[in-house]
Amino acid sequence: MQVLTSEIYEEQLKEILTKIAQNSFEDAKKFKIYLDTIIINIPTKAQKYKKSTYFDDENIKDVEYEGFKIPFLIDNNNYVVLGIV
Repeated sequence: MQVLTSEIYEEQLKEILTKIAQNSFEDAKKFKIYLDTIIINIPTKAQKYKKSTYFDDENIKDVEYEGFKIPFLIDNNNYVVLGIV
């Protein structure tokens, strides 16, 4: 069971962290650490998340965190984080 991230997610996250860091580097660091914790725990909590509002696929669900939605795909025993909106 692996949690993977897409290139789109990595690019979107970099932009978000850059914007947060302009006001406070410490806030950006806290945001990233907590988000990493959420993503690492996706395999154990995947069933509690609802179907994504962005995709018409039962295997894609959304995690919500501080006003952002993070869609992820459940593919066999892999979880792929698709983006952050």
